[in-house]
Amino acid sequence: MANYLEGDASAHLRVALIAAKEAADISRRYYAGNFTVTTKADLTPVTQADVECEQAIRGTILEHFPEHGFYGEETGRTREDAEFLWLVDPIDGTKGFVRQYPFFSTQIALMHRGEIILGVSSGTMMDELAWAEKGQGAWLNGRRLSVSAIDDPDRAAVSVGNLKSLARSEGWSALGGIVERADRIRGYGDFYHYHLLAAGKIEAVIESDVNILDVAALSIIVSEAGGVFTNLNGEPPDLDIRSVLAANPALHAKYLSSLRGYVA
Repeated sequence: MANYLEGDASAHLRVALIAAKEAADISRRYYAGNFTVTTKADLTPVTQADVECEQAIRGTILEHFPEHGFYGEETGRTREDAEFLWLVDPIDGTKGFVRQYPFFSTQIALMHRGEIILGVSSGTMMDELAWAEKGQGAWLNGRRLSVSAIDDPDRAAVSVGNLKSLARSEGWSALGGIVERADRIRGYGDFYHYHLLAAGKIEAVIESDVNILDVAALSIIVSEAGGVFTNLNGEPPDLDIRSVLAANPALHAKYLSSLRGYVA
């Protein structure tokens, strides 16, 4: 890790890692429960920790790159004409954070002209820090990541999450076919199952009801680990993404043929 960060890592990644650490320090301080919770218009919770983490991330990033755009979960989007756009969810998994589940994370990604080129995923309470840059591989706590080579659906471990919209569609039966054949089905959820996928410990993640801030950083981490990350139509992640099929290449192709088209 040290050689990579001291040598080939871009200034963008260095700043993103600094911002992630600042957010981790804030969220760790609040994790014990000493915070206020309010409800946003979409009925999702927001805490002091969400707000302060985003303020810290935004301040650090724009101090170094004032010409960049910033799109945050709590503060919205600035400079829509900017060539570079930072995508930030300061605490992804706020509902879990409020109930002291350790599966929340900080997600920081950088998009260049519509393409995600950098991602940092910080699972603070689980001591998991993953990052990736385009063409530089994916890393977790300094160890290079690689997806598994398992290509048999009967041997695959599959993790699912946020399936409400899929459950309301004909895709539910298609998912049932995948579940029936899989060796193991789990719902690790949030950032964690993507880290497991990139590390070759599970073979696929299937989700609906997501947004780009949830998954931007995770998408490049999975891709740089050798995986394939699309929505359920097989399209690459963009600002309008609402579903995810992420897997190693062999199983992604097989699962996509079953799930394509049910949820955008």
